[in-house]
Amino acid sequence: MSNAERVDFRRDLHQHPEPAWCEYYTTARIVDALETRGIDRMLVGPEILQSGRRGVPSTSTQQEWKEQALEAGAREDIVSRLTDGQTGAMAVIENGPGPTVALRVDIDGLPITEDTTDEHRPSTAGFRSTHEGYMHACGHDGHATIGIGVLDQLLQSEFNGTVKIIFQPGEEQIVGAEPIVHAGIIDDVDYLYATHLGLDHPTGTIVAGISEFLAVSQFETSFYGSAAHAGAHPESGENAVQALAAAVQNLYAIPRHSEGATRVNVGTVSGGTATNIIPESATISGEIRGETTQLMESTETQAHQIMESAARMHDCEMEIDTMGRAPSAESDSELIETVATVAGETAQVESVVRRDSLGGSEDATHMMRHVQENGGKRRTSLSGQITLV
Repeated sequence: MSNAERVDFRRDLHQHPEPAWCEYYTTARIVDALETRGIDRMLVGPEILQSGRRGVPSTSTQQEWKEQALEAGAREDIVSRLTDGQTGAMAVIENGPGPTVALRVDIDGLPITEDTTDEHRPSTAGFRSTHEGYMHACGHDGHATIGIGVLDQLLQSEFNGTVKIIFQPGEEQIVGAEPIVHAGIIDDVDYLYATHLGLDHPTGTIVAGISEFLAVSQFETSFYGSAAHAGAHPESGENAVQALAAAVQNLYAIPRHSEGATRVNVGTVSGGTATNIIPESATISGEIRGETTQLMESTETQAHQIMESAARMHDCEMEIDTMGRAPSAESDSELIETVATVAGETAQVESVVRRDSLGGSEDATHMMRHVQENGGKRRTSLSGQITLV
């Protein structure tokens, strides 16, 4: 694939952003590209995922995205393999004895409406998202293209060992990496790499390693009361919105911790049906983060206690659903030095930053921790966009 073809591939993916477990078009395009290359093995969808996935959308939602993918030209024989939203793929190259190295790239989009102004290049150049309300705002279209580009380079090189390139679904909702770990496809990995474009670093800059990943737990909590007429019989109802309001107010009152940073955010609230009806149900969704997994879990325990107490205070029932979850992790120092050295010898790289903090969360930490626990090494890097525009 030439550089121009990689640009076209990335722009095609940019036009078709898809959320977690609905990446039908994206997976089909990746698999289509992999099939034209002389790789030793390819695993698709259910072959790279363990059962028990979080955040799986309804059957009707999956069907809508599947139909859109087929209408856009995705191959039906590939889409039919992605049962129950089990998307993603893995390419394997085997060159005899040697270490097993994995590169993880993520492929999903975000529920964000893409800019339509002339200042936004995808809009003026004709590759803006075709799915209103969704876009590749985090560069995963570029990540998937990098995966194909790395594969092309490896197929032309000589090395000893095995390389696995994992095209991971569901990173944005922190739900994709964990079932890949549980599926066992990285149990034999000695060195794990993950990469991310941009993140405040200019084109031509490589950040060799990342520290201070925030552990994260995303939740959705529903409060259940009983409806009543707010004017005629207010005493007969249990107000779920009051329980919600008490929970939100006190979630933000959780004190910070002396051992490190913690974060709490409620991102969405909904509830009620009419101005004169006491709401019988209300829902919030949010997330809890911590500088370490222990700090996140401590804050999470307090958050659950607050939401349970808010429900009891207003005679309501409640249910907490953990949507996505990822631990903290650190890049390996030895691999950081390797990446920094190689990057410094690469013509297109203008500057190298050995280590930086992310200030956010990444579910690649599931893979990083798993490889480390098995005795291997892991690293996540950031880069400016060097060849893809």
